[in-house]
Order: sequence, then C-alpha cells, then structure tokens
Amino acid sequence: MSEMNGAESLVHSLIESGVEVCFTNPGTSEMHFVAALDHIPGLRSILVLFEGVATGAADGYWRMARKPASTLLHLGPGLANGISNLHNAKKAGSGVVNIVGEHASTHIELDAPLTADIEGLARPVSHWVHTSTSATDVGADAARAVHAASTVPGQIATLVLPSDTAWTLGGAIGPVLPTPDLETCDSEMLDQAAAALAGPDTLLLLGGQALTEEALLLAGKIAAHTGCALLSEWSNARMERGAGRVPVGRVPYPIDLAVERLSQFKRIVLVGARAPIGFFAYPGKPAILTNPDAEITALAGADRDLQSVLQSLCARVGAQNARAHVAEPLTRFEVTGPATPETIATVIGQTIPHNAIVVDESITTGRAFHPATLGAAPHTWLNNCGGSIGYSLSAAIGAAVACPDRPVLTLTGDGSALYMPQALWTMARENLNITVVIFANRTYEILRGELTNVGVQNPGPRAVDMLTLQNPHVDWVAQANSMGVTGCTVETAEDLEAEMLRTQEVPGPHLIEVLL
Repeated sequence: MSEMNGAESLVHSLIESGVEVCFTNPGTSEMHFVAALDHIPGLRSILVLFEGVATGAADGYWRMARKPASTLLHLGPGLANGISNLHNAKKAGSGVVNIVGEHASTHIELDAPLTADIEGLARPVSHWVHTSTSATDVGADAARAVHAASTVPGQIATLVLPSDTAWTLGGAIGPVLPTPDLETCDSEMLDQAAAALAGPDTLLLLGGQALTEEALLLAGKIAAHTGCALLSEWSNARMERGAGRVPVGRVPYPIDLAVERLSQFKRIVLVGARAPIGFFAYPGKPAILTNPDAEITALAGADRDLQSVLQSLCARVGAQNARAHVAEPLTRFEVTGPATPETIATVIGQTIPHNAIVVDESITTGRAFHPATLGAAPHTWLNNCGGSIGYSLSAAIGAAVACPDRPVLTLTGDGSALYMPQALWTMARENLNITVVIFANRTYEILRGELTNVGVQNPGPRAVDMLTLQNPHVDWVAQANSMGVTGCTVETAEDLEAEMLRTQEVPGPHLIEVLL
C-alpha cells in the first residue's frame, strides 16, 4: 500500500474496526475525507441535507445493527446542528462515531468565521472526545473512537479532525481494539431481588437489552412463577413485540397516570431500567413516580449482560420451567369512521407488516398504540429516549440501512416531523423501504395539555396561537413529492388501512398524512 494521508488512514481504520456506514454532510474542511471515501471501498457514504438527520440516522442504525455507524459533520456549527439527535442517541445508549472536521491548526489562531470550540460543543453529548494532532495519530485515534462507541450499552465518540492532519502524509491504520466482557451481578444482589419478587404488589421493571425477545421470555417466566408485574420504561431504545412474544406494558407518560399505576407496588426490581421519574416538574406533583414507601432493588444497570442477569434471576426464583404468558394474535375486524387515536391504533395493530421496525414519535396520538399493537405481527419498536423531538424520520433511515430486508414504519406527529423533514430526501435518494405516517392535528397538541399540567387555566388566544401549526398549514403531500417521496392524505380509518396495505406491496419510501 502506498503512503497514506491522515484521511485515508481514517477510512481504512474505521473499516478495519467494523464501521460500514457514514452518514455525511461535509464541508471544505472534510474534503480529503470525502476524497478518501471516493476511492477506498468498504464504507458506504449516505448524504443527508441536515446534520441532525445524520446523527439521528446513526442512532437508528446502532439500535438495529448493534454496531456503530459514523457521521461526518462540518466544523462546530455542523456538530451543533446534530446535537439534538446526539442527545437522543446518548439517552438511548446508542453507539455513534462522529467525525467532525476542524480548521487546520495554523488557521485556528486567525479566528476565521467558522472557528468554534468543537470539543466544548461535543462534551455534553459525548462519552469520549478527542482531537487528532498529527496524521500519524489519526488511524489509532479512529480505532479508539470505534472502541469507545462500542462500549456497552453504546456510547457517543467524537473525533475532531483538523484538515491538515487529513491531508498530510504519514497515516497508518489503527489497531482493532477488543471489547471487554460484560459483567452480570453479584450473588447478594440476586438474593435480594429474588426475595423482593413475590405477588402482584411487586414489579420487575425492564429497560435496555432486557427487552430482547430472549430476555423477555426469561422475564415472562419470572413473572409467571412469582406473580410479579412486568413493565418497561416509558421510552425504550428497542423492544421486541407482537404475537408469540411476552407482552410488557410501559410506565405511562402522563404523570398522574404514572403515579396511579406505580402506587400499588411495594417492591420494585430494576433490570436495565432507572427508577421512574417524571419528564418534567409540575406544581404540586411528585417528581419521583413510585410509591414513597416502595423498596427499590437496582439489580443491574444497562451496562451489564442483562440476559445473563435474567437467566440467573430466573434460576434463583426457580422459574426455569415456568410457562411465560405470550401475546395472542389480534383478531382482525373492519374499522370504519373518522381517523381518531383509537381507530388509528386499531388499524396500525392490524397492518404492521411481519418483522417490521416501528419508529415511534407519535407523542399524543400514539398513547393508545401500545395496547392495541401487543398482538400485532412480530415486530421491533423504537422510542425516542431523549425527548428532543425530530428523531423519528432520521432514525428510520438508519434502521432501514441496517436492516434492508425489513420494512420500516415511522409514526410521528406533524409537529415532530417538521424538525427534520430533510430526512425524506435521503429516504428517496437511497430508495429505502420506509412508510412514514404523519398524524396531522396541526398543533403542538402535547403542549396544550402541558399548559393545564403546569397550572395554567383558561389560556387566551395568544397562548393557543403559539401552539398551532396553521395559518398556513403544512401540505405534507406536496412536501414529500418535492423530495421524491410519494404521498397521500387520508381522513378515515378505512382509507388509512387501505393505504397502509398498499404501501407494503410497493417498495420504496411513502408518506401517509392522517388528518385528525
């Protein structure tokens, strides 16, 4: 191999460490990396029109591929544009390798217009941050970044690449670093957890990798044997669901419902989950959602081998031969009438494709979806774990790239979709098999409820107007068509079902706008 520059050693090192995809929105400082991607095979480059789409796509890719993709971002402002979805990825435990271009070291002191504190921007949303200082270091730094991103449950690694380290010769391929073995839990904690789980007033609360199909089967056996309840966190990076799988309810999002649901539990065992807290503080309402007298046992965090933890817990309570309850297939029936949260939920439950990946950001319309889809065809469900809206269209891209043989169904409100509509263009450019369903109530409906939750009574027209998406309203079909995605609008449950079934027969991206 002829002598490499730093950018070429970066690409080779990413490939050697197992990175196969780069979601990219490059600028001048990254042109040598672009050139290296052009002539070095093995790293698929996918162009996005906004950096938040790149970081969200990398999040969705990790959740399905269980290995990191890279992003290519332009200087500090490019990283800043991607921060909201890096926040979501960090909260989801997703592994992402960000490559952020930087001015040449000799240019930084001139304070050019795009000069920024890139490391300072990266640290709040990264577990690992580093700036390469020479071409000879770039390959090893890239290998370290991939290793950091691959650390369970998944971490955000940000490597800053000054342009002179990219164009200078002397690059070398970095060594592939081994991933450490996962820990489980100690015997004393197992005894404590086993003793806690007995009867319907006890809860096994699951999160992270405790929501795989295999882990859920173990949890179902524990529940069947001990009589404990099973719940997951409200937001889950990935959950396997559908007929034939152990059904798990979620801690409700609305604070009053969550407090009511959790009040019955005297003992709670956490496996991959945190003790439930509210998304926000509300006047006169608790921030901690569990019964104040509940005994909480944190058996294992998300960084442990959760399947092994559940296997050990199953053995400790004597549930190896128990029969777990699994969801029965839905009984299909005709759904008619206007599109409402309830009729939409029924249609979605009946039309989720087999082995689909469902990316859910249906914040208000979707509250009825979970129980209505428990017996749907087997599928994978992804939630927004960080609460920064605008994740779903981007994460769907990554999920579709990671699993090209699986259909992707994206469920989102119109307010959320407006944060990253550029994702539609990449769906079309890559011909990804994604159906986007947008629930158009033409308002930030969740915030109308939040006005009441924080104690605002009888809001006036100015307050209400700040929460609406009308005057003018967004034409989602025109928006989709302009970016190469076919689209249609429906207003009834029967039309929604017909379109959901039609899109399953026609490969490629589609958009369905549901008027509420």
